[in-house]
Amino acid sequence: MLLLVGAGGEVFSQTETPLGGEKLAVEWVKVAAPEGGNLLAAVARPQGAGPFPAVILLHGTHGFARQYVQLALDLARGGFVAVAACWFSPGAGPGLRFVTPIACPDAPAMPNASDAATLQRIDALVQAVGRLPGVRADRIGLFGHSRGAGAALNYALRRADRVQAVVLNSGGYPDEIIARAPEVKAPMLILHGAADGPADGGSPVTDVQMAHRFEAALRRAGRPVEARYYDGAGHNGIFTSASQFDDEVKRIVAFLRHHLSSRTST
Repeated sequence: MLLLVGAGGEVFSQTETPLGGEKLAVEWVKVAAPEGGNLLAAVARPQGAGPFPAVILLHGTHGFARQYVQLALDLARGGFVAVAACWFSPGAGPGLRFVTPIACPDAPAMPNASDAATLQRIDALVQAVGRLPGVRADRIGLFGHSRGAGAALNYALRRADRVQAVVLNSGGYPDEIIARAPEVKAPMLILHGAADGPADGGSPVTDVQMAHRFEAALRRAGRPVEARYYDGAGHNGIFTSASQFDDEVKRIVAFLRHHLSSRTST
């Protein structure tokens, strides 16, 4: 099933499965991008009637892929409406070899994580997900990998009232972001490989010491933060190690349950 969610909340049913998305037990949706084009997304639902909290998954520079849809399915089993979104296309970089792409040719081009276009696209996704049946619009979290982590963190800094928890996987933490740690409102879960670097898609700002510095800055500011560093893991460790993937899923589910299920439904 493919649903087209327009800017005004209207939904149109179609039948289509994107190339690379075959045999994935999800609903396929498209959210209109503010600057034109569409943001393809896979919606994975837990069992039951809900309403449920939701989490939006933002891929890294390597682009949208089956691995993000699988992560969404695993998080849905934890009790969340999990939405893996193609927020730009195409993917690029050395990290491409670690994922199985899903085509989303009508998505807009790759922006910088801090661009206004990124903020607007995530706004569109948050609003559309909040209108999906069975979703608690007041209980939405973000997960981001690499560039997606940077986008999630920048969004949380600028739209503190719209997301209630953020998971940062292999994120980049430049000095200007570390300096803004006292501005963070949403609880943060940092997941990072101790061997992160440019060889498999990272960069100087994804070095594990930068992640440690950001965590320390959050703690000094009294902000809620959890962190797990994976010995020997690179930038794409979640996609190359089954044990790391399973551990991350467990930690993400526990973190989101704690921070997204703490209010009564409205």
